[in-house]
Amino acid sequence: MQRKQTVIIMATATVFVWSVVMVAIGQTAAVATLAPALGLTVQQIVHAARTQAAPASGHRVAAVPDKEDDAP
Repeated sequence: MQRKQTVIIMATATVFVWSVVMVAIGQTAAVATLAPALGLTVQQIVHAARTQAAPASGHRVAAVPDKEDDAP
């Protein structure tokens, strides 16, 4: 669990630092254009962190064969 948190923090920090560097070198138009992608990246990172932290129900589900497996 600790390793996943470290990866999440590093990914978020990388995106943030990249954005700051782009603004610092005068590429505000590039940051503004990529802002939706940056927002989506952060949203996915947060979602992945919450999904991994959620406890499992403990119930196993049996695999259901595909209909393609029954074809002759």
